[in-house]
Amino acid sequence: MRTLKRLKKNQDFQVVFKEGKSFANRQFVVYVLKQNGKPYSRLGLSVSKKLGNAVMRNHIKRYIKEIFRELSDRLEIGNDYVIISRKPVSIMTHQEMQASLIHVLRKAQVLMDRHGVLR
Repeated sequence: MRTLKRLKKNQDFQVVFKEGKSFANRQFVVYVLKQNGKPYSRLGLSVSKKLGNAVMRNHIKRYIKEIFRELSDRLEIGNDYVIISRKPVSIMTHQEMQASLIHVLRKAQVLMDRHGVLR
């Protein structure tokens, strides 16, 4: 399992928003910025206050981080990812979130299948 570092500074988020590409479904918006030469990927999360109180938002963030840890071996190396959660996420289970994130990452063509081919 590779390490996923976190995007924390507003400036880093703004660079990904401005220069990255976005992919979305009903539950998530994923921005992907390819960084050449970096041996690690970085993850940034955005969960709106409209999704619930602090407990609910932290719960959603923990689920997303855990899903990314599980998928880290299949993700393309050296990218910056920013994930924005939409309203339906607040009532989803862990498995539903995982299926939805996998769907968006496949749309972004950054998730490898079990044979190591990007899809």
